[in-house]
Amino acid sequence: MTSTATASLGDTPASYVEVTPAGLPTLTVAYERHGAGSPLILLHGIGHHRQAWHPVVAELAARHEVFAVDLPGFGASPAQPEAVPYTMDGAVAVFGAMFDALGVERPFVVGNSLGGLIALHLARAGRARAVAALSPGGFWNEAEWRYASAVLSAMRRGALLVPPAAVERLARSAAGRAALVGSVYARPGRRAPEAVVAETRALREATGFEATLAAARRQRPFTGTVPAGVPVTVAWGTRDRLLLRRQGVRLKRMIPHARLVRLPGCGHVPMNDDPQLVARVVLDAAR
Repeated sequence: MTSTATASLGDTPASYVEVTPAGLPTLTVAYERHGAGSPLILLHGIGHHRQAWHPVVAELAARHEVFAVDLPGFGASPAQPEAVPYTMDGAVAVFGAMFDALGVERPFVVGNSLGGLIALHLARAGRARAVAALSPGGFWNEAEWRYASAVLSAMRRGALLVPPAAVERLARSAAGRAALVGSVYARPGRRAPEAVVAETRALREATGFEATLAAARRQRPFTGTVPAGVPVTVAWGTRDRLLLRRQGVRLKRMIPHARLVRLPGCGHVPMNDDPQLVARVVLDAAR
């Protein structure tokens, strides 16, 4: 069952779909739908929200029916019930059921960071016809994981501690935007002030943050591979300071048929750093 309402974050109305994974309780997932054509799913990273994809949605929607999703416990999506784990198996069950509810059996799935890791797991489970993963998680070593989780935890603490009025003041200047979101963008000054305010609020209000990070700590890095019949494109920003791009080399060893692409001058969330390049990489991957 779907319904449309105005989301509390961003300026685009969200639709809501009730999802019942096999053997698990029902949960609600928020998303936006744009365009027409073959289905394309967009999944964001931990602490972010679907609006992270806004810089590229219009270009993607010119060729595809685009679904930009708020992961459960992030953005406008409520937290998952306790019985639904924030693990990769849980994510595959949730999004597989979401695809069924939306009538998109095996879509093209594009994910950034955590969303990229989920996309690869969906491909491995046979629920994606192709994947584009932008700086996906799950290919770190122990030291790299400790560093990334420390940065993410610090960003979460900052979002919780800095008063909203102070966030709005900081977002008015390029230096302030760098302080707020410089860990994930190579060019934070290009991010619109209102977008920085909204994503800081999304991080502050992310009910699934701690459970997702805890699940990532317990779960082993990605193992195995993706079936050779599922095309995989992996793109990594050359200025990604959260997940270093050498992790892409590890991914390539694990998924030999993956196409590895550099995103010059881009950070961990590249959609805003170079929207045209990211859209071109995604559309090429879809073809």
